[in-house]
Amino acid sequence: MFRARTVFLLLAVAATSLAAQRKVINVKDNPNRLFNDAVLVGDTLYLSGQMGRDADGKFPETFTDEVRLALQHQADVLKAAGYEFGDVVKVTCFLADMKDFDEWNKVYKEFFKGPDLPARSTVAVAALVGHGRVEVEMIAVKRKK
Repeated sequence: MFRARTVFLLLAVAATSLAAQRKVINVKDNPNRLFNDAVLVGDTLYLSGQMGRDADGKFPETFTDEVRLALQHQADVLKAAGYEFGDVVKVTCFLADMKDFDEWNKVYKEFFKGPDLPARSTVAVAALVGHGRVEVEMIAVKRKK
């Protein structure tokens, strides 16, 4: 009985500590916002998926521009939290059409360079909100300097 109670109390203290570390990050005037842009827990930043919409909520004509805009939105969220692309440890990309995979890779390499790249997944989906062609989510961990 004593041990179970002690473990429960330790877990409760740990959960309270993590909840106290939780901070919501939102970028002003984000055209994609339906939910929070990111949640910071400790040194780990969980970024919501971003789509490549412009300030009017419209998608660019080209897939390349849509990817650049989605990644730029993520750059804005990272910056708002005091992070940068070098802190990103995981990227998940959702593509509405896998035929765009090569173009996705090409634009991705404009934002992520060097040997220390994040882990990455690319998933084909049946559809994205508003007929978007790409959505990108990330996880970042602040690098120790």
